[in-house]
Amino acid sequence: MSQVPSEPEFEQAYKELASALDNSSLFEKKPEYRRALNVISVPERIIQFRVCYESDAGEVQVHRGYRVQFNSALGPYKGGLRFHPTVNLSILKALAIEQILKNALTGLNMGGGKGGADFDPKGKSDNEIRRFCQAFMRELGRHIGASTDIPAGDIGVSGREIGYLFGAYRQQRSIWEGALTGKGGTWGGSLIRPEATGYGLVYYVQHMIQHASDGNESFKGKRVIISGSGNVAQYAALKAHELGATIVSLSDSRGSIVATGDDGITPEHVELVQKLKERRKPLSDLAESDAFKYIEGVRPWTHVGRADVALPSATQNEVSGDEAKALIEAGVKFIAEGSNIGCTREAIDVFEETRKTKQKDATWYGPGKAANAGGVAVSGLEMAQNSQRMTWTSEEVDGRLKQIMESCFRNGLDTAKQYVPSADDELPSLVAGSNIAGFVKVADATLNQGDWW
Repeated sequence: MSQVPSEPEFEQAYKELASALDNSSLFEKKPEYRRALNVISVPERIIQFRVCYESDAGEVQVHRGYRVQFNSALGPYKGGLRFHPTVNLSILKALAIEQILKNALTGLNMGGGKGGADFDPKGKSDNEIRRFCQAFMRELGRHIGASTDIPAGDIGVSGREIGYLFGAYRQQRSIWEGALTGKGGTWGGSLIRPEATGYGLVYYVQHMIQHASDGNESFKGKRVIISGSGNVAQYAALKAHELGATIVSLSDSRGSIVATGDDGITPEHVELVQKLKERRKPLSDLAESDAFKYIEGVRPWTHVGRADVALPSATQNEVSGDEAKALIEAGVKFIAEGSNIGCTREAIDVFEETRKTKQKDATWYGPGKAANAGGVAVSGLEMAQNSQRMTWTSEEVDGRLKQIMESCFRNGLDTAKQYVPSADDELPSLVAGSNIAGFVKVADATLNQGDWW
């Protein structure tokens, strides 16, 4: 790590992985894997490029574009594109190393990568976004393809942007292929893809609840705190509500809405949020309601009172150490990341400490690399459908998604039992188990392919 400039986000992701491996018996049982960590923690390739486009005012605008092609041992690079002014190489490397392990946990043949640009779609016209996407793809297009690197959406890259990017790729390469996922349903997209990350998150937490309660509990009757108001948060809220939960919050970068009534935030309220976000408007624009209140400039964690489940679904590092302590005080027993790297290192340490000391009464933490794998899982299923030139039914895709999320949970759980010592009544460490399981799969593939020896 000392050979690279300071990259705090990447160092955070690397240290989480290294700490999980160091604090397990993996290196004791198989010391050769230390060499694998040195290899896997360095990207295979980093592509950085200039993106110039013309604003509606006729002025040239210049941005930085990136693609981190981190590891392809398990399959072609796979991971999202993020358009946001905070995008930098450190953030993308952090997200990409997480993506390697996440994709490994799905059981699908996908490597890991991440990309994007320091471009903010907010406040831009459709024409400006189209011109930017076309300029971005002029550079990125020469480095991706259906068997090479298959980007998808992320923050700032929704169906509209994917459409512009795919159209630019198709025209540039004179080929129709599944070089991007998250496409529209009539031109190669998969059913359930918009819902996949949120649905998958809830399916994962359902397994957490059932395991911790010996099958006696479910989402029914649980109060659920959700941050964010994009696809992940919206569909997590809808699925949790369908399973009998009460949703007590949503949020965006400007503030949070917190339920004030017994019914919480209902599907009708989520529909209003969806329409608002389609117009790229903030939650503060919601009409006043007796069912919730808007609190400006805050995250929801310390403003909802008692709760049972927390689902950070907005962005990285959105739960701090102090907020983690507040969630435990509020009675939260399950927290799982719908966002990538949603909890700070300090927050994870707080949750893991309660897991060790409170046994069955602990707050159990599910890491994003497992809990939010539903999105990339259905992207993988979209790739399979594109290869077959077929479209599967919603029921078939949803059924496969449920199987993959159960596999992600079981894989992390069983690996933790194998490599992480714990007391008899202690819940296994899902963060350690998921890190180790994903790492071992990638390490074995890179060993077999001669990347280390």
